[in-house]
Amino acid sequence: MSRVLVLPGSKWQLPLVKKIKEMGHWLCVVSPEQNPPCAEVADEFFRSDIFAVDNIEKYAKEHAVDAIVSDECDIAMPVVAELGNRLKLRAMSKETAALFTDKFLMREFCIKHGLKSPEYRLCKTADEAVEFLKNLGKPIIIKPLDSNASHGVFKAETEAEVREHFEESLSFSRIEHAVLAERYIVGTEFTVDGIKTPNAHYTLAISEKKHFKHNVNIANELYFTHANPRFDYEKLKAGNDAFVMASPLEYGFTHAEYKCEDGEFYLIEIGARGGGNMISSVITQFMSGYDTYKYLIECATGNVQNKDFSIKDEYKERASILKFFKTPSGGGKVKNILGLDYLENEPDIKEYKLNFGICDTIEDAKNDSARIGFFIACSDSVDKLDKVVSQVEEKFKIIYF
Repeated sequence: MSRVLVLPGSKWQLPLVKKIKEMGHWLCVVSPEQNPPCAEVADEFFRSDIFAVDNIEKYAKEHAVDAIVSDECDIAMPVVAELGNRLKLRAMSKETAALFTDKFLMREFCIKHGLKSPEYRLCKTADEAVEFLKNLGKPIIIKPLDSNASHGVFKAETEAEVREHFEESLSFSRIEHAVLAERYIVGTEFTVDGIKTPNAHYTLAISEKKHFKHNVNIANELYFTHANPRFDYEKLKAGNDAFVMASPLEYGFTHAEYKCEDGEFYLIEIGARGGGNMISSVITQFMSGYDTYKYLIECATGNVQNKDFSIKDEYKERASILKFFKTPSGGGKVKNILGLDYLENEPDIKEYKLNFGICDTIEDAKNDSARIGFFIACSDSVDKLDKVVSQVEEKFKIIYF
């Protein structure tokens, strides 16, 4: 039995902490909330800001913690790396954590290794971002270096738009007082979830994304299949594998976002963790047929193996969807919610969550974390999945006063 520390203790880590306990390990959860969801499962709960590394280090030493793990949380990865370094645990290096959280370093890494990258510039002032926009002569995206959930990400086509959003974008950068400005890539967006072993990187699930009309930076659908007749997924896998294999990541999950423009896949960003909103805990495991959490925990507790995660033939027709509910008519005060019985009882719907209730006022999401809810469906074929999605669209309704 190992003594495992997990941070943070939010709802997204619940499947991970349950697996840790299922495997017989002692578990401590570190989180800033008074009563985080994971605390009920843990043997101990240490209330702390996850960035208070000195306090967590002291606690970990006092309780003889010998493993540290996290998932679905970009901002936790540098903390995991720092604590792993201080406590001499099996965790990613600080160099690895920096590469997989700092979007500017990702761009530099792509250029160094001959991978596709849009034009970009590190900007510490609005004037620098405006100069980049004018010299490029095309729309740009400005984004924090290391934020999550689309916080501080804006498309800008004019000097006025750059200046309107620059300070907000800057406020979300933690590692450096700067933002990344880059050419806006016109094309379809994808996610790629994989797993790294000491000798290989395996793609486990790829999704084609769609976005809300009111904000093109916020996804409203991730549709997962192992093949796509309109896009070359083998080319996408090869480029993603090249990045990960050139990186110093020894083992663990990867979650990347790409856009395809004129047949070329451009990396948007990549993290050394699983996809959020239960992609890694539900969708990736269904699409691949592997218990990836078991492997992650085994590695963190010292049993690093060169396991084969190739997709078996019997799973190649599987399809899944992560679908975010649309706010009807831009928002209102909720009178009733229809169709919950279908979400609850359809076997192919594995998870669903509503971030609102009766009498709450809802509005169009301003970032990823402000979406009103989602459902996850997993089916053995595209046809079956499409029928489930159609039924949800027909039955699930939000009624306003």
